[in-house]
Amino acid sequence: MPFANLTAEAITEFYITGFSETQHPKAVGCIILIIYLLILLGSSANIYIIARDKRLHTPMYFFICSLSVVDIINSSSVSPTMILVLLADITAISYRSCITQMTLYNLAFAMEKFIISLMAYDRLVAISNPLRYHSILTKTRIVLLTVTSWTLGFSFIAVLTGIAVRLPYCRTNLSFAFCDYGAVVLAACVNPDEYFVVSTVLVFFILFGSFALICISYLKIIFTVLKIAPSEDRKKMYSTCSNHLIVVASVFVLPFVIIIVTRIGLVLSVTERNVLTIFSSLGPCLVNPFVYCFRTKEIRRQLFRIFKAVTPQE
Repeated sequence: MPFANLTAEAITEFYITGFSETQHPKAVGCIILIIYLLILLGSSANIYIIARDKRLHTPMYFFICSLSVVDIINSSSVSPTMILVLLADITAISYRSCITQMTLYNLAFAMEKFIISLMAYDRLVAISNPLRYHSILTKTRIVLLTVTSWTLGFSFIAVLTGIAVRLPYCRTNLSFAFCDYGAVVLAACVNPDEYFVVSTVLVFFILFGSFALICISYLKIIFTVLKIAPSEDRKKMYSTCSNHLIVVASVFVLPFVIIIVTRIGLVLSVTERNVLTIFSSLGPCLVNPFVYCFRTKEIRRQLFRIFKAVTPQE
């Protein structure tokens, strides 16, 4: 009998029990709710401002808009579940919803890294070949790079989803903050080690592959900047890259911390593990839109114009 049939007949829903040890669930739920609303507000503002101003229809702002879309997908895939568990004490989630949540979360995880890599390449071209910027990053190439990154993201995640839907499940309690691949595999009636090997390989290529591309891009940027004599031009180059470097740090630091903690064999409590998972999931989604909203001159200027337009004049 296929594993999919076993799953459908045996288990139709899971229970999120990762917050059972949380001392103040309502307070934590309110914090996550506020963070989620801020993510939606900041990301939507970026998308709206970039979409309405034709002067911002350039590769850099297209990637910023794409990152905002991914942040909305990422936060929306996991936040509602955590909010329901913490504020409404609704721990049940259907099997289909759990698999869908896992798929969207993993897709957003991959796409966030891919888009940030493309943004690093955009900065490299802008600094190394400013006069040929628009001839190198044409609309056709931008579309091709975007479609390729999404295709890679869907291909990687399809592997994990394909594994998850074929597993036979015999446990209903998921001691995690939401449905992710690790939680789902541990609920199955199998030895999880061999299935974690697959996810480890995929995460390695996604995380370290994209980080390597970013490092290579910035090494070339540094060599280019060092050749520029005027210090004012150097400062301008540094300010151009500073926003992206903040985003890179917010996206990669916590996943690397989690990997290091795992590799050294440090055993975390359920609460400690959930804190790391939530911060690594929602932290970048909160940082990204506000970095680009308030630190990018063009977006900030448009934002202030909108505020002035809606503010009643005395």
